[in-house]
Amino acid sequence: METIRREEEIARDGQILLTGLSYGRGDGVEIIVLPQADKTRTQLRLTTHQLRQSGLIGKRPERHCSSAYARRLREQAQ
Repeated sequence: METIRREEEIARDGQILLTGLSYGRGDGVEIIVLPQADKTRTQLRLTTHQLRQSGLIGKRPERHCSSAYARRLREQAQ
């Protein structure tokens, strides 16, 4: 079963218009409507040192030689 998540705004009281869905006439679907959570979130801000220590950026040892890495990926795909 394919799950589609959409954020829509109520254009008319009590009505939501959904277009462009991959379902056809007569298909049964289940619809769950939830109010949006408050979109004002506190963003986590990292210092440069914290970002480097996080592992999100930096050298990746498995990719130090890009041609060898690409060759290994091709071999795995075959």
